[in-house]
Amino acid sequence: MISLGLLSVFVPTFLFVSLTPGMCMTLSMVLGMTQGVRRTLWMMVGELAGVALVAASAGAGVATLMLRQPELFALFKWVGGCYLGYLGVMMWRSRGRMAIPLEQVELAPAGRCQLALQGFVTAVANPKGWAFFVALLPPFLDASRPLVGQLAVLIAVILIIEFLALLLYAAGGSSLRRALGKSDNVRLLNRIAGTLMVGVGIWLALG
Repeated sequence: MISLGLLSVFVPTFLFVSLTPGMCMTLSMVLGMTQGVRRTLWMMVGELAGVALVAASAGAGVATLMLRQPELFALFKWVGGCYLGYLGVMMWRSRGRMAIPLEQVELAPAGRCQLALQGFVTAVANPKGWAFFVALLPPFLDASRPLVGQLAVLIAVILIIEFLALLLYAAGGSSLRRALGKSDNVRLLNRIAGTLMVGVGIWLALG
């Protein structure tokens, strides 16, 4: 399986990453504002399925990548870090898909399957998710132990933390519906989120 020592380091590490504003968390917050927390749970189901798929794919492929092509792995980390920095700058400027809209968000009612599919596609198509898992999982995988068991434990922990973070963002979006209607407040939130994203990009590239 996996040692408790590594697990005690992995939990706070991924907790920090999961709580950092990103594409999926922004989506959860926006849907919390417009669809309500209960309907946003359907998006979370799809998002968690996508996260599990990305984590399993990244974890299974990175073990070989690290052993055979460490230079390529390092290059991927730098590319991922630069990409996150770019997203952070765009969010700081309140531009791009990941930024919270400056105007009041108005979405048509969405069906359960539509919400679940939206969450799944967002998670799988999110380059940040692939970059994070490629960078985060290998240090916690022990080559002397079976890979499948370790990945199963880590992915279970990831999904629990991810769900709690999504729920927190959705609840926050619902409770801040009126406050976020003011463009100045939304712009401030975008700048805070953008700054955090740039910091994570630097950590990803240099970590």
